Amino acid sequence: MSRVGKKPVQIPTGVEVKIDSEMISVKGPKGSISKPIPVGVLVEQKENEIIVNPVSMSKRNKALWGLVRMIISNMVEGSVKEFEKKLELQGVGFRANVQGNELVLEVGFSHNVKISAPEGIKFAVEKSVIIVSGIDKELVGQIAATIRRVRPPEPYKGKGIRYLGEYVKIKLGKKAAGAAGGA
Repeated sequence: MSRVGKKPVQIPTGVEVKIDSEMISVKGPKGSISKPIPVGVLVEQKENEIIVNPVSMSKRNKALWGLVRMIISNMVEGSVKEFEKKLELQGVGFRANVQGNELVLEVGFSHNVKISAPEGIKFAVEKSVIIVSGIDKELVGQIAATIRRVRPPEPYKGKGIRYLGEYVKIKLGKKAAGAAGGA
Protein backbone atom coordinates (compact mmCIF):
# COMPACT_ATOMS: atom_id res chain seq x y z
CA MET A 1 0.00 0.00 0.00
CA SER A 2 1.21 3.48 -0.82
CA ARG A 3 1.77 5.64 2.22
CA VAL A 4 2.28 8.70 0.03
CA GLY A 5 -0.85 8.08 -2.03
CA LYS A 6 -3.11 7.83 1.02
CA LYS A 7 -2.49 11.44 2.09
CA PRO A 8 -4.82 14.01 0.47
CA VAL A 9 -3.31 17.07 -1.24
CA GLN A 10 -4.41 20.30 0.46
CA ILE A 11 -5.44 23.12 -1.87
CA PRO A 12 -4.35 26.55 -0.54
CA THR A 13 -6.51 29.64 -0.99
CA GLY A 14 -6.11 31.35 -4.35
CA VAL A 15 -5.49 28.09 -6.22
CA GLU A 16 -8.04 26.66 -8.66
CA VAL A 17 -8.04 22.96 -9.58
CA LYS A 18 -9.93 21.57 -12.56
CA ILE A 19 -10.14 17.79 -13.03
CA ASP A 20 -11.31 16.21 -16.29
CA SER A 21 -11.35 12.47 -16.99
CA GLU A 22 -7.85 12.56 -18.52
CA MET A 23 -6.27 15.89 -17.39
CA ILE A 24 -5.71 17.87 -14.21
CA SER A 25 -5.15 21.64 -14.36
CA VAL A 26 -3.93 23.79 -11.49
CA LYS A 27 -4.04 27.60 -11.66
CA GLY A 28 -2.44 29.78 -9.00
CA PRO A 29 -0.81 33.17 -8.49
CA LYS A 30 2.49 32.09 -10.19
CA GLY A 31 0.84 30.51 -13.25
CA SER A 32 -1.05 27.48 -14.47
CA ILE A 33 0.07 23.94 -15.22
CA SER A 34 -1.68 20.90 -16.72
CA LYS A 35 -0.71 17.23 -16.73
CA PRO A 36 -2.39 14.04 -17.95
CA ILE A 37 -3.85 11.57 -15.44
CA PRO A 38 -2.65 8.02 -16.19
CA VAL A 39 -5.16 5.21 -16.67
CA GLY A 40 -5.61 3.18 -13.48
CA VAL A 41 -5.76 6.10 -11.04
CA LEU A 42 -8.84 8.04 -9.91
CA VAL A 43 -8.40 11.69 -8.96
CA GLU A 44 -11.25 13.54 -7.27
CA GLN A 45 -11.66 16.87 -5.51
CA LYS A 46 -13.55 17.17 -2.22
CA GLU A 47 -13.86 20.69 -0.81
CA ASN A 48 -10.28 22.00 -0.42
CA GLU A 49 -8.35 18.76 -0.96
CA ILE A 50 -7.54 16.34 -3.79
CA ILE A 51 -7.82 12.60 -3.16
CA VAL A 52 -6.03 10.03 -5.32
CA ASN A 53 -7.04 6.35 -5.37
CA PRO A 54 -6.08 3.39 -7.56
CA VAL A 55 -8.80 1.80 -9.75
CA SER A 56 -7.66 -1.70 -8.75
CA MET A 57 -4.89 -3.07 -6.56
CA SER A 58 -2.72 -4.30 -9.43
CA LYS A 59 1.02 -3.79 -9.09
CA ARG A 60 1.09 -1.10 -11.79
CA ASN A 61 -1.81 0.88 -10.31
CA LYS A 62 -0.31 0.78 -6.81
CA ALA A 63 2.98 2.07 -8.23
CA LEU A 64 1.23 4.95 -10.04
CA TRP A 65 -0.89 5.84 -7.01
CA GLY A 66 1.86 7.54 -4.98
CA LEU A 67 3.55 8.97 -8.07
CA VAL A 68 0.39 10.72 -9.29
CA ARG A 69 -0.29 12.09 -5.80
CA MET A 70 3.25 13.60 -5.61
CA ILE A 71 2.99 15.06 -9.12
CA ILE A 72 -0.31 16.75 -8.17
CA SER A 73 1.21 17.96 -4.90
CA ASN A 74 4.16 19.48 -6.80
CA MET A 75 1.74 21.14 -9.26
CA VAL A 76 -0.18 22.78 -6.39
CA GLU A 77 3.04 23.82 -4.61
CA GLY A 78 4.57 25.20 -7.83
CA SER A 79 1.51 27.33 -8.59
CA VAL A 80 2.02 29.10 -5.25
CA LYS A 81 5.84 29.35 -5.15
CA GLU A 82 8.38 28.63 -7.88
CA PHE A 83 10.86 25.78 -7.71
CA GLU A 84 14.52 26.52 -8.35
CA LYS A 85 17.76 24.64 -8.89
CA LYS A 86 21.17 26.24 -8.52
CA LEU A 87 24.27 25.18 -10.43
CA GLU A 88 27.79 26.50 -9.98
CA LEU A 89 30.59 26.92 -12.50
CA GLN A 90 34.05 25.86 -11.38
CA GLY A 91 37.00 26.47 -13.64
CA VAL A 92 39.24 29.28 -14.81
CA GLY A 93 37.48 31.37 -17.45
CA PHE A 94 34.12 29.56 -17.10
CA ARG A 95 31.26 32.06 -17.45
CA ALA A 96 27.52 32.14 -17.97
CA ASN A 97 25.31 34.95 -19.32
CA VAL A 98 21.60 35.34 -19.94
CA GLN A 99 20.67 36.82 -23.33
CA GLY A 100 16.91 37.16 -23.69
CA ASN A 101 15.53 33.73 -22.90
CA GLU A 102 18.81 31.93 -23.67
CA LEU A 103 21.59 30.88 -21.33
CA VAL A 104 25.03 31.27 -22.94
CA LEU A 105 27.78 29.12 -21.39
CA GLU A 106 31.51 29.69 -21.91
CA VAL A 107 32.97 26.49 -20.45
CA GLY A 108 36.25 25.85 -22.22
CA PHE A 109 35.00 24.78 -25.64
CA SER A 110 35.96 26.51 -28.88
CA HIS A 111 32.36 27.76 -29.09
CA ASN A 112 29.73 29.09 -26.70
CA VAL A 113 26.94 26.71 -25.74
CA LYS A 114 23.44 28.20 -25.93
CA ILE A 115 20.51 26.68 -24.07
CA SER A 116 17.09 28.19 -24.74
CA ALA A 117 14.52 28.28 -21.96
CA PRO A 118 11.27 26.44 -22.62
CA GLU A 119 8.02 28.16 -21.75
CA GLY A 120 7.69 28.62 -17.99
CA ILE A 121 11.43 28.45 -17.21
CA LYS A 122 13.59 31.44 -16.25
CA PHE A 123 17.38 31.69 -16.05
CA ALA A 124 19.37 34.00 -13.77
CA VAL A 125 23.13 34.26 -13.22
CA GLU A 126 24.80 35.61 -10.08
CA LYS A 127 28.62 35.57 -10.29
CA SER A 128 29.35 31.88 -10.98
CA VAL A 129 25.93 30.51 -9.92
CA ILE A 130 23.21 29.67 -12.48
CA ILE A 131 19.64 29.71 -11.15
CA VAL A 132 16.94 27.79 -13.04
CA SER A 133 13.40 28.53 -11.80
CA GLY A 134 9.82 27.72 -12.81
CA ILE A 135 6.51 26.33 -11.59
CA ASP A 136 6.97 22.82 -13.04
CA LYS A 137 9.35 20.89 -10.73
CA GLU A 138 9.93 18.15 -13.30
CA LEU A 139 10.88 20.62 -16.05
CA VAL A 140 13.15 22.67 -13.75
CA GLY A 141 15.06 19.51 -12.80
CA GLN A 142 15.30 18.38 -16.42
CA ILE A 143 16.69 21.72 -17.64
CA ALA A 144 19.18 21.84 -14.73
CA ALA A 145 20.36 18.32 -15.65
CA THR A 146 20.71 19.40 -19.30
CA ILE A 147 22.88 22.35 -18.27
CA ARG A 148 25.03 20.13 -16.02
CA ARG A 149 25.46 17.64 -18.87
CA VAL A 150 27.16 20.33 -21.03
CA ARG A 151 30.31 20.09 -18.87
CA PRO A 152 29.99 17.67 -15.90
CA PRO A 153 32.64 18.02 -13.17
CA GLU A 154 35.76 16.04 -14.00
CA PRO A 155 37.36 13.94 -11.24
CA TYR A 156 40.96 15.28 -11.32
CA LYS A 157 40.58 19.04 -10.86
CA GLY A 158 36.82 19.28 -10.27
CA LYS A 159 36.30 21.70 -13.18
CA GLY A 160 32.86 21.83 -14.72
CA ILE A 161 29.22 22.55 -13.91
CA ARG A 162 27.85 21.05 -10.70
CA TYR A 163 24.80 21.47 -8.50
CA LEU A 164 25.34 23.98 -5.69
CA GLY A 165 26.72 22.01 -2.74
CA GLU A 166 27.41 18.85 -4.78
CA TYR A 167 30.51 16.99 -3.61
CA VAL A 168 32.88 15.72 -6.31
CA LYS A 169 35.46 13.20 -5.15
CA ILE A 170 38.85 14.24 -6.53
CA LYS A 171 41.13 11.44 -7.74
CA LEU A 172 44.88 11.40 -7.35
CA GLY A 173 46.79 12.06 -10.54
CA LYS A 174 49.36 9.76 -12.18
CA LYS A 175 52.26 11.43 -10.36
CA ALA A 176 50.78 10.91 -6.88
CA ALA A 177 49.57 7.38 -7.65
CA GLY A 178 52.96 6.40 -9.05
CA ALA A 179 54.87 7.80 -6.04
CA ALA A 180 52.68 5.91 -3.57
CA GLY A 181 52.95 2.56 -5.39
CA GLY A 182 56.70 2.76 -6.19
CA ALA A 183 58.01 3.23 -2.65
